[in-house]
Amino acid sequence: MLTDRLKKRLNKDRPMTTITLRIPVDVVESLKEIAPHKGIAGYQTLLKAYISEGLRKDENQFSSNASLRLIDALRKRGVPESVLEDAARELEAA
Repeated sequence: MLTDRLKKRLNKDRPMTTITLRIPVDVVESLKEIAPHKGIAGYQTLLKAYISEGLRKDENQFSSNASLRLIDALRKRGVPESVLEDAARELEAA
């Protein structure tokens, strides 16, 4: 069974908010240098990817939800998002 949190994460059009972070200039410069090498358009997108990666790792560590951990493991192994979404819907219906 999917948690409400996971359902929201699967929604590509979920609400966004703006925040302000104080980050050292050299860190921003490094992000700007690395982003193109990873095929990412800009440093802010890379920063969000890093935050998401760390958040997923911590959520998996502290969550007892087996479905969430399984979906994350499959995502890391390259299973397409559309397949994961279909499987998540099937789990919910069961």
